[in-house]
Amino acid sequence: MTHTEAVDSHRLRQPATDSNILITGGAGFLGSHLSELLASRGNHIYCLDNFHTGRAANLAHLSATNRLTIVQHDIRSEIPNTLPPFSEIYNLACPASPIHYQADPVSTAMINCQGAWNVLRRAEQDGARVFHASTSEVYGDPEMHPQPESYWGNVNPVGPRSCYDEGKRFAETLFTDFGKTRGVTVRIVRIFNTFGPRMQPDDGRVVSNFVIQALLGKPLTVYGDGSQTRSFCYVSDLIRGFDLLMRSETANSPVNLGNPDEFTIEELAHLVLEMTGSKSSVTRLPLPVDDPKRRRPDISKAKELLNWAPVISLREGLLRTIKYFEAELRMRPATSAAE
Repeated sequence: MTHTEAVDSHRLRQPATDSNILITGGAGFLGSHLSELLASRGNHIYCLDNFHTGRAANLAHLSATNRLTIVQHDIRSEIPNTLPPFSEIYNLACPASPIHYQADPVSTAMINCQGAWNVLRRAEQDGARVFHASTSEVYGDPEMHPQPESYWGNVNPVGPRSCYDEGKRFAETLFTDFGKTRGVTVRIVRIFNTFGPRMQPDDGRVVSNFVIQALLGKPLTVYGDGSQTRSFCYVSDLIRGFDLLMRSETANSPVNLGNPDEFTIEELAHLVLEMTGSKSSVTRLPLPVDDPKRRRPDISKAKELLNWAPVISLREGLLRTIKYFEAELRMRPATSAAE
């Protein structure tokens, strides 16, 4: 048994079974994978989503299981009292790619403010343990590398990314202080770049951009000189980390989850070209304002508290992701996602 498979029984609760679990943003990329895991244990999943970036198709395979209820709802409004009490609440509701969260920055900020408040009030009402999906963007364009949870970040409070970066920072404050003052058990994850099946082809994230562009024979768009770095975590590794974090009895402050293997954007572009066999060229555009130059998680805390580390390599994850998008493009050949 590896360290990633080991379970420390005095630190982890047993997985919830036969419970009502709420996932806000449950029809999204991460939410759908989480729904799948939790439903497989016999829980009934209530997915709250306004379908701004989520897709019902992400949950289609669960809809016939009688383990899923989809509720179209904007988390900025109070969670309906017609829903049953929940034992666990996972707050994943928020657009996570710049193209989406910058489209309506005020809405993004309020999702992280009013939406977070509504989630916490419902957790208090139900006596539920609550999980909040934060982000590595709380570190901004970091001056410390790699980024440990103790690093406070370098964030522009009034830039084009502030609605998301500062919104997530505020949400962490609200969850932390609410938990301390109201006796609600809170778990907070800081998510580093994650990829895999069910990403939207038009979400503007670098992996989906490159794969779609390569498959369509379009130029791969590299911003800046391509020397900026990211660390790419495959979705199954991240969801396993979510599960361990929610069940932890000791992780009472934010925890980084991500793959510490660091790649330049240029390296990623050439790897995608190689793996797709694409003859696409690379085109360069100016680096976006406040775009981080380096991003890599320090996952020492996750290893210590959760016995967690990623096991899927970038190459293996890309292989699965490319197959997914190949199938998506066969079903939607007229897609303009890479334009």
